[in-house]
Amino acid sequence: LSLVGVIASLAGAFSGLLAYAIIRMDGLGQRPGWAWIFILEGLLSIVFGLLMFFILPHSPARAFFLNNDEKHYVISRLRESGAIARNDETDAFNWREVGNAFTLPHVCFTPSIVASLGYTRVQAQLFSVPPAVAGFFGKIISVISHVYALAYAPIYLIVTLITAYLSDRFGARGLNIMFSSTLMIIGLAIFLVSQSLRVKYGSLFLLVSGSRSVSPAISAWNANNVTPYIRRATSVAITSVMVGAGGILATWLFVSLSKNVIITLLVFSVFAWIISGINIAYLRTQNKRKSGIRTTTAPENEPPGLGDRSAWFIYSL
Repeated sequence: LSLVGVIASLAGAFSGLLAYAIIRMDGLGQRPGWAWIFILEGLLSIVFGLLMFFILPHSPARAFFLNNDEKHYVISRLRESGAIARNDETDAFNWREVGNAFTLPHVCFTPSIVASLGYTRVQAQLFSVPPAVAGFFGKIISVISHVYALAYAPIYLIVTLITAYLSDRFGARGLNIMFSSTLMIIGLAIFLVSQSLRVKYGSLFLLVSGSRSVSPAISAWNANNVTPYIRRATSVAITSVMVGAGGILATWLFVSLSKNVIITLLVFSVFAWIISGINIAYLRTQNKRKSGIRTTTAPENEPPGLGDRSAWFIYSL
């Protein structure tokens, strides 16, 4: 997830340069330049999405690039981890499991919206501060800003991949989110109090690294703590919708990066840190409760279909 997020971030950084080139097609076919951006980039996304519908396998059992032994190994590991059920009937689609995903506190109260509210404005600032530091003016600013934006890529790539590895190694998704939120808090605080454009530019390395690394951690946290398959797929979709909603809200609520807006984003980042801590405490409490249940009963005595509510399902903190 982190690697996909990093690749998407790099694509976003290069997309500005691509858009600058496409908009030069203004007047071609009696269409404005901005229309060509929608046409070309939108067409590429649609075609690629349709191709993936036919190329990506439905499950490991249908993966054309795996042999039978590899398929068996992958399926066995997924069943051991609880990612898929022991039988296909449990993982079959049903609307009940879709509804169950909306009743899980650790899904509905992850800091998805809060953590993503500052994302859009961070990107806007990312493309506005570097030109000011460089001191260039005119049309070249648009290109220079995106070139400077690429300077962030090695930093947030390293931070994102390292935090992803550590959170996976130690099973500490929530702490990963809190660490990323801390980077955002520090970056915003520096940006708020500093009068130097160079210092503001430096603070964005912290801010962007935090905002880039937090989204994969949230998605992984939800995916790790929800089962069976349909319930997990729904929870991941809920997270994606909430993150997208945060970006939409940020676009309309924060028109410019005034001092009050920076303070608001700082408060939201603090909320993300607090909500993550509360979620960790809740999941730890549930794990202790399940530990007590496991000492008094056996797995076969549990009713079927509990999924992540089973006493033998341990939540990732």
